[in-house]
Amino acid sequence: MHVVATAGHVDHGKSTLVEALTGADPDRLAEERRRGLTIELGYCWTSWPEVGEVAFVDVPGHERFLTTMLAGVGPVPAAMFVVAADDPWMPQAAEHLAALDALGVRHAVVAVTRADLADPGPASARAAAEIARTGLAGAPVVPVSGRTGMGLDALRAALTTMVAALPDPEPDADVRLWVDRRFTVRGAGTVVTGTLPAGTVRVGDTLALGDTPLRVRGVQALGRDRPAVSGVARVALNLTGRIDDLSRGSVLVTPDAWHHTSVVDVRLTGEGRPPVAPVLHVGAADVGVRCRPLGDDLARLTLDRPLPLRIGDRALLRDPGRRTIWRADVLDPDPPRLRRRGAAARRALQLAGAEGTPRLADELRRRGLLHRERMRQLGIPREEGDHLVVGPWFVAPAFAKAVADRLPTLVAEHARAHPLDPAAPLTVLAAQLRLPTPELVRALVRPPLDVVGGRVVAPGADALPGRIRKAVEQVHRDLQASPFLAPTADRLRELGLDDRALAAAERSGRLWRVGPGIVLLPDAADAAVARLRELDQPFTTSAARERLATTRRVVLPLLDRLDRAGRTRRLADDRREVVR
Repeated sequence: MHVVATAGHVDHGKSTLVEALTGADPDRLAEERRRGLTIELGYCWTSWPEVGEVAFVDVPGHERFLTTMLAGVGPVPAAMFVVAADDPWMPQAAEHLAALDALGVRHAVVAVTRADLADPGPASARAAAEIARTGLAGAPVVPVSGRTGMGLDALRAALTTMVAALPDPEPDADVRLWVDRRFTVRGAGTVVTGTLPAGTVRVGDTLALGDTPLRVRGVQALGRDRPAVSGVARVALNLTGRIDDLSRGSVLVTPDAWHHTSVVDVRLTGEGRPPVAPVLHVGAADVGVRCRPLGDDLARLTLDRPLPLRIGDRALLRDPGRRTIWRADVLDPDPPRLRRRGAAARRALQLAGAEGTPRLADELRRRGLLHRERMRQLGIPREEGDHLVVGPWFVAPAFAKAVADRLPTLVAEHARAHPLDPAAPLTVLAAQLRLPTPELVRALVRPPLDVVGGRVVAPGADALPGRIRKAVEQVHRDLQASPFLAPTADRLRELGLDDRALAAAERSGRLWRVGPGIVLLPDAADAAVARLRELDQPFTTSAARERLATTRRVVLPLLDRLDRAGRTRRLADDRREVVR
């Protein structure tokens, strides 16, 4: 399916022309027919042998309904721009043309209507001159009469050529449907319509309205029920769920695939600077914003409500008081906060080369690191490069080097502050470096630093302080004769080994803490299993205590540790056996 929107001044014959092309009247409301004026968006469709189904979105031309016009044009890739041969170039025609240009519409046909009532030459020349100043330059200009049919075949041929040249959207793309109508159908419930730019919507799908899931109960396109529809297409969706907040300007998206943002950095194109509080038009939505200049043509917009935006989106910023518009190219829908004096100017320097094309290398250079899911949400493609990949994280080379360069200092500072615990935990370092996961720290550790048991150690950092080392050596001597007769609490206190000292000794590999206040030699587990294997299997706790020559205080936690390590197995009758 192909979708074309109309544009042009009020009463220049847009609806008449659509009816002549499709055989259907796009004005649905009695008020529209009574006044001869399009008020709401209208839809008609036809099928042409050369290109198949073509749907028209007929928009109002009156200046009071510009917001409605923009809602219809926003998601549409092509336009039929209409001017009348018997009228001069009108302000609303200029405003509609500027809007098409700002929204990035690059495929159009100019229809000069009422060619049966006046010479179409002057109007055609003026329209061609105005079009030449925009991104629609080169669009064919066709004189036509919707009333008599004069030039209708030429117009249809030009439209056919235009839609045939439209790029094919991706059917597997993430869905973003801007709702331009909501109504209720008896027996069906809530129905919304919109132009689907890309992706596929199927019966039974779940779409998200913000954080609210809505189920697609039915799909229609061009008046027919369909199991699925792929963009570009005019669609009507029958939805179920919590629909109280659903209205024109709402956005239905693939769940978790889009970043809903209230702050966005943009590049503006237009005359002068926007006011502090303009209106942002994107898709079928219009949202009040606060505009903060960052640089000559850069601005930060704070939206009244969040919208799902991606890098490269094209929007329109409008000053309703002066009827002035600016093109807004989305550079960053997830920008950093501006916290300090001069932050806006520094941000402008960061964005100086940004052009609204999402490239992984550029985004990593600005951000340092990116999660795979956030890349998808922002529309950043996965690309080969010199970046580092750590699980779901993509890390810029300069960022990785900066972190690796800081680690030795942080580890040394930790060792000085914790002499009994000189190895810095990965979690602590991640917090100090403001990294989202300790695994990033692990991946960025460089020699001579090393990662041991979830901690980063420097050469020689595992050496115990002299006092603790001498006490541990004494424990070793005590255990030589009876390796399973752990020192008592009084003996440990006498040696000056508190919990912190014992933890440090265990981390250094010099002792094994079997339980609170119970320490044995590092190889005690292997030695215990070797002795227990000599017993008749299965064995009792008393037999184990006697074979190990120890006390119940030691044997109970020791057997429990062996059970959890899978080296012994506890049976239903409370006896145990060594696992072969």
